[in-house]
Amino acid sequence: MKQRGFTLLEVLVATVVMAIAVGGLMSAISSSLRNAARLTDHDRAALLGRQKMDELLVAAGLEKGVPFQGTWGPEVTGSMQIGWIARLTPFEIPRGAAPGTPFIERVELEIWWMVGPQRRSFHLDGFRRSVMTPADRAAVGSQATPLRESGQP
Repeated sequence: MKQRGFTLLEVLVATVVMAIAVGGLMSAISSSLRNAARLTDHDRAALLGRQKMDELLVAAGLEKGVPFQGTWGPEVTGSMQIGWIARLTPFEIPRGAAPGTPFIERVELEIWWMVGPQRRSFHLDGFRRSVMTPADRAAVGSQATPLRESGQP
């Protein structure tokens, strides 16, 4: 009567094949975790950026045309170094606008964060309605490049 079963050689070959498969799977999982961590950093920066943009769109008394910046504390960023740079500029001004005339302002926002020694960033733009002040009118008149103006030629 013949006994059925696996030979020692068959067991060793099966073990090697399984070891190769598990090694490949572990490598794929490792790179997936690195990508997930990188996306988590970007997602955190994007969330903070949207929050900062909302704040800037409703803020009053911001200085126009001059970049201003800030950072978030480690309690908000999970110990990551994340910051922002913003600038408020006129976007669309009616022809011959006088103080008191409504116009559209552009809020430019750059969000940056550090991944090791490398700085990563992205840009957001937002628009809001504002009312022309005498200082705005003087700034528009002193610009070398014309702004986008609305109205008929």
